[in-house]
Amino acid sequence: MYDENGRDCHPLLRGKRDSDGDNNNNNNGCFSSSDIETLSSICEVILPPIPFNSNSNSQYPVPNKIVDLVLKRGFLEAVLVVKLVLILLSTRLGTLFLSGSLCLSGKWPFVNSFSAIPLHKREKVVQKWLKHSFMTPIRLGFVFIKTLCLLAFFTQVGEEGDNPAWEAIDYHVDMNEDHILDRKERPLQKSMVEVMNESDQTLVQSLLQKGLDVKENLKENICKIKCDVVIVGSGCGGGVAAAILAKSGQKVVVLEKGNYFSQTDYSQLEGPSLDQLYESGGILPTLDAKVMIQAGSTVGGGSAVNWSACIKTPPSLLREWSEDQDLKLYSSHEYSSAMTKVCERIGVTEKCVKEGFQNQVLRKGCENLGLKVEAVPQNSSENHYCGSCCYGCRSGDKKGTDSTWLVDAVDHGAVIITGCKAQKFLLVTNQKGKKRRQKCLGVIAQVLNRKISKKLHIEAKVTISACGSLLTPPLMISSGLRNPNIGRNLHLHPVLMAWGYFPENDSDLNGKNYEGGILTSVHKSGSDSDYILEVPALGPGAFAALCPWENGQDFKERMLKYSRTAHVFSLVKDSGSGEVKTEGRISYRISELDKENLKKGLREALRILIAAGAVEVGTHRSDGQRMECKGINGKEIEEFLETVHAADGPMSMVKDWNIYCSAHQMGSCRMGKNEKEGGVDENGESWEAEGLYVCDASILPTAVGVNPMITIQSTAYCLSERIADILR
Repeated sequence: MYDENGRDCHPLLRGKRDSDGDNNNNNNGCFSSSDIETLSSICEVILPPIPFNSNSNSQYPVPNKIVDLVLKRGFLEAVLVVKLVLILLSTRLGTLFLSGSLCLSGKWPFVNSFSAIPLHKREKVVQKWLKHSFMTPIRLGFVFIKTLCLLAFFTQVGEEGDNPAWEAIDYHVDMNEDHILDRKERPLQKSMVEVMNESDQTLVQSLLQKGLDVKENLKENICKIKCDVVIVGSGCGGGVAAAILAKSGQKVVVLEKGNYFSQTDYSQLEGPSLDQLYESGGILPTLDAKVMIQAGSTVGGGSAVNWSACIKTPPSLLREWSEDQDLKLYSSHEYSSAMTKVCERIGVTEKCVKEGFQNQVLRKGCENLGLKVEAVPQNSSENHYCGSCCYGCRSGDKKGTDSTWLVDAVDHGAVIITGCKAQKFLLVTNQKGKKRRQKCLGVIAQVLNRKISKKLHIEAKVTISACGSLLTPPLMISSGLRNPNIGRNLHLHPVLMAWGYFPENDSDLNGKNYEGGILTSVHKSGSDSDYILEVPALGPGAFAALCPWENGQDFKERMLKYSRTAHVFSLVKDSGSGEVKTEGRISYRISELDKENLKKGLREALRILIAAGAVEVGTHRSDGQRMECKGINGKEIEEFLETVHAADGPMSMVKDWNIYCSAHQMGSCRMGKNEKEGGVDENGESWEAEGLYVCDASILPTAVGVNPMITIQSTAYCLSERIADILR
């Protein structure tokens, strides 16, 4: 398999580094050698060479990797901030401005550049940046560097798929394939064109071999494909739509910009998996760096990398959408029946046999406090104990769209084209007298393989956008649609995390935090609108990147506790919202009500961790907020909890701040009873363009408040059935 630069990425997912891998990438673009030297000196501050296998970030090719990530993943403002910080610190005058007296020396030239300052003084400089609000722009630059530095260090792998730091933090990757359930050929291969394996000379023939109506226009250098339905995206919405419409007799083409991986392609390697399976390589912050977002970007979309949670749409939310939003679909038998059919198709089970360490912590803490804790239904068997489903399920037990709905689709003649990015919809002025001003005739797609110069023009009776809440609005806007709801009302289910440390010899809870089903238990607060508490999947890189940094010694001690540190997060059904009108540029506002509910949930999460037996607990607040639990009483616990808050991110002017996380994106092209209320109607059709539909999480009217997979798939099921009826 190949990435968007034409490099072989399949070996990366199997634990091998290719000859042109990122670790060997010295293309530093606009970063000079002095910038790299300064960056190395910052890396050494973040993770200094103190006992931890005596390894420092600056001793590995981490600085070059950071530059590569900044240029590849960072938006322009982030690149400029990092560049500015490095330029200033590369000079004596700039270092004096940012470091004060700490850069002074008794020898000529009396003022040191940052890299020449002794390590212990450099650490004090960085601590000053983090604590003083007037250093906010520099703070932001450091936080971005720190995040990439630690992510790069703890996810880099050698030829054998290992990392020298993993043994020290008690992290192990199982490369054994004996547990793989089914070794049959890749189930979608028979009806898939993987453009990364094609060239200008072979592409047309490969498309024809899959039974498509293809014509090549050499003059315009395009391939024209004719079909009944073209679907952009293959996740929870697109996969369901492909199955329903292909079964109804329509010729369906699915476009996916990500690549195809089946269970035998996956590995437990965090870095390569993030790079290949997630949007922006798993590094996708909002513009103000307040929220870190994760979204799937592969065949199967989020369903290929999510945590298996299958929670039906809450009854209170169905009433809200039906009555307050006047969307009768959600109070209909049609929708309740769709939820049942969806759960049947993806093999939902109600309770797992054996829970992993973090879920044991959540369950025990709740039970000791007398709080209700519920089992989370899974789209896997009751014996599923895979802790790496966030990197694709190697056992093949989890039933994402790539192993269910898309299999149904290709069994009924659908064709999937991977490595193609939709550029714009083909819109024309509609006939007079029609309700919609425009008509959609298909989509234009750019091939991501650099060996291919042709574009694809897919002409269809029906075009469906199912590329998710972050990409559907930019695609519609770039195509010329102007409904004001497109790109607005983005909901993210913001999350704040609490952690607790459970030494193995002091606890009856078994396992490591990376073992077992990722999310099998949930605690819901009394009100649907408050919060829910669940546990996350955090590989060493993500753990390190989110971890507060106070000093190098403290950080290494935190990492040594990695495998037995449990996290519980507070998630809210957000009343605040954001915008995404240009790809990759996401703005988001967390309302005061959401902050209050997050704070309530965070405090309850800490109580649960303490009740489960943690010897130390804390939050991810920038000051490293924590408390040792041995010998403390209830009053002392409550006094500590009173100090817990939900302050904004590193761009805020407050001294101590949080970084929020999000794995659910919804509502950015919401369904509405009229075009003032939504971007699409109750059938999912654009109010502006006939024949253009949306079938993904972006059409949900509000945030769901729980893991939204079943809601997305059930909505897509209903809309696809309606589209099939229209086509008949």
